[in-house]
Amino acid sequence: MADEELFTKEELESSIEEKIYLASQWQLIWWRFRRHKLAIASGIILIIIYTCAIFCEFLAPYDPNKYDIRYTYAPPQRIRIFRDGKLVRPYVLGYKIEFDPVTLRRIYTPDPNQVYPVYFFVKGDSYKLWGRWEKDVHLIGVKEGTMFLLGTDRMGRDMLSRILYGARISTSIGLIGVFLSFILGLIIGGFSGYYGGTFDNFTQRAIEFIRSIPTIPLWMALSAALPPHWPPVRVYFGITIILSLIGWTWLARVVRSRFLSLREEDFVMAARLAGASEFRIIMRHMVPSFMSYIIASLTLSIPGMILGETSLSFLGLGLRPPTISWGVLLQEAQNVRTVALSPWLLLPGVFIIITVLCFNFLGDGLRDAADPYAR
Repeated sequence: MADEELFTKEELESSIEEKIYLASQWQLIWWRFRRHKLAIASGIILIIIYTCAIFCEFLAPYDPNKYDIRYTYAPPQRIRIFRDGKLVRPYVLGYKIEFDPVTLRRIYTPDPNQVYPVYFFVKGDSYKLWGRWEKDVHLIGVKEGTMFLLGTDRMGRDMLSRILYGARISTSIGLIGVFLSFILGLIIGGFSGYYGGTFDNFTQRAIEFIRSIPTIPLWMALSAALPPHWPPVRVYFGITIILSLIGWTWLARVVRSRFLSLREEDFVMAARLAGASEFRIIMRHMVPSFMSYIIASLTLSIPGMILGETSLSFLGLGLRPPTISWGVLLQEAQNVRTVALSPWLLLPGVFIIITVLCFNFLGDGLRDAADPYAR
């Protein structure tokens, strides 16, 4: 019996070793990445955030630009499921509005006499899904009354709707900026490391010059160069290009150092002797050998792009209203007195922190998995 158990155990270990030996590089990376639980959880959260950004028109209860001066700085309404000790359909309570006789500030309190049931797939403000299809159905809402789950701003606009719309720009600008940085860094760094010489010296001096300039003043100077009469979409792409022109330098350094170490390797020499073109050697043999590391590094750089757009928009030098981004929404939080009385205006900052942390955890997991043979 013991011999059979030992034989079975040896067979199992042999099967596992054979599976690992026959696995591809990407399979090994995935197996190692699955062991990083925090990275997996972060990836799931990021998928949820980007899904909300893609379908923000459908998920938002209201038009983000719709305002109601009756509900300026209204606090968040809580969804309730119990009434008179019984489980009922989810509902929210309306506001009872009073005025402070000293400051003339509105004071909102829940009014138990105003009960507004919450429904799914409710008809409301019309919108164009992805700018193409005219729709008026929202995932959640009320048929009468108001439902401000995250409160309102100084103009009575729903913060939840504005945060969902802002997620589309704030999260996509990181992906687009990193993609452009990837193209520039890969091409410039690759040529610099593979050919060397005068081009390499010129490139490295240019990179050192760019990296020596303080980031925030450089962003401010380049953003100020954008014409103020540009439409929001053009400003959006302008900010993306600005962040990409600054962010490609670190990747170019990484690619250059890898090319310097790989260009004398045996498999590169064998490809040269076999008559492969230089373009095929670079794209087919050299780049794939450290692509996993580049992917991990790009993931870690996306938060920098998001924070860059947020910083510029917060300072009033990036995206401007009526464009909605998390940075634009945080402009409402510049007044300390307003924040003290309406802390829910800081919620866009909470979403920024969550997104940045998730990207950092995901990048750590990918970086560890990029070398599947390491212990």
